[in-house]
Amino acid sequence: MLTGIHPLLSGALLAHLDAMGHSDAVVLADAHFPAERLAHRLLTLPGLTTPELLGAVRTVLPLDDAPALDLMASADGARLPVQDELVAAAGAPQDAVRFIDRHAFYEVAATAYLIVRTGETRTYGNAILRKGVVTGSGAR
Repeated sequence: MLTGIHPLLSGALLAHLDAMGHSDAVVLADAHFPAERLAHRLLTLPGLTTPELLGAVRTVLPLDDAPALDLMASADGARLPVQDELVAAAGAPQDAVRFIDRHAFYEVAATAYLIVRTGETRTYGNAILRKGVVTGSGAR
């Protein structure tokens, strides 16, 4: 047991986040996402929603410069409640958030260091974060 670590962060996830370098990407994917097909490294955390996991990851992972956060654009271009939750959980400035079409999102996700598949059942509940530089002040 460690103190000061968000309880949703498993040892395996922490090890991967630690191993990531500056600008490496981690995909937090919903349950519909083709994670098995796209991932080089895959973790599955089926008991969590994507916004919950994103909030936990952000306690230890600083965001890179824009685009720090990519979200999958919905088919009709509308911003969905799950996406609002993801932006809030990321704590990213609005200009650091980019919405990209589904197929382009898959292409970016396929190059990610890690994909974490959650149990999120809402569609378009996917996010790509890029690791920033850890400074003396910590992750946030």
